[in-house]
Amino acid sequence: MKILGFESSCDETSAAVLEFDDNGKITVLSNIVASQIDIHARFGGVVPEIASRAHTEAISKITYEALETANAAIGDIDAVAVTASPGLIGALLVGVNFAKSLAYANKKPLIAVNHIKGHIAANYIDHPELKPPFLALVASGGHTSLIKADTYRDMTTIGATRDDALGEAFDKVARVLGMPYPGGAAMDKLAYEGKPNIKFPSAAIKDDTLDFSFSGIKTAVLNHINSCSQKGGELPRADIAASFVEAAVSSVVIKMNEALDKYPDVHRVVLAGGVAANSHLRAALENLCKNRGVQLYMPALKYCGDNAAMIASAAYFEYKAGAFSDVSLNASAVAEV
Repeated sequence: MKILGFESSCDETSAAVLEFDDNGKITVLSNIVASQIDIHARFGGVVPEIASRAHTEAISKITYEALETANAAIGDIDAVAVTASPGLIGALLVGVNFAKSLAYANKKPLIAVNHIKGHIAANYIDHPELKPPFLALVASGGHTSLIKADTYRDMTTIGATRDDALGEAFDKVARVLGMPYPGGAAMDKLAYEGKPNIKFPSAAIKDDTLDFSFSGIKTAVLNHINSCSQKGGELPRADIAASFVEAAVSSVVIKMNEALDKYPDVHRVVLAGGVAANSHLRAALENLCKNRGVQLYMPALKYCGDNAAMIASAAYFEYKAGAFSDVSLNASAVAEV
């Protein structure tokens, strides 16, 4: 069977065609992504209204491209899947309305997909052996959550950030250090050039929850940079980057370790989201899972950011459960897994 997926929750317009065999093994026939990075870079972040307009301009073109690349016609598609929540409401509505129209006009089943579940499902593409139960860390510019997956569809948020997302903190610190938006990749690289010799606070909240607060680290970094500027001299950008990355990543490791203590019967850990591409985070979780004797699953780098392949991957399990939507489907800016 083939599923045509759409993703438009933020600043990436994407369409993908995935093929599933009788055992659920996935073949990605196409995964087209139209990025808006150049558009938003001048503003230092995503401008929602501009993002919505760019989605409108791109979505039809990339749909044709996804089908052509997959050597498929709309008649070959068994279902249409789309990100319906969470995300920027205007951006989501572009994808939802386009997918609804396409499905209705061609009499195809319509599947609504949660964006967070989509990120997690990116792991199924290269790891068909991955099965629930597992603990997942979803970290991106808009989300930082710890999730317990009991089945492919039944998931519970067990911890989350109370303010800034991890990716958001990376981008804000990078901007202050003079790096272009988005700054996550540049911060990842710069951190290797410095030493983590500056003490920044942990984002792991010291209570009985599995929650984070990344605003404190961000503020501490900004205060340190201002202090250095007032004293004059050269700003130790690499050391600041290394120290920030160390504090942020160690915070995640602390809470994941606590989650493994809380759920001792779970022996699989999944990393997902745009920040899953960060090499320091990947290495730290690899080390934690090795020491804990649990298996770590991480998506290929090309499936870490927002893309439609992950949406179609998640939709497969909704299809098997018969969880279809109709033309009344609406987008939601905020929605739990």
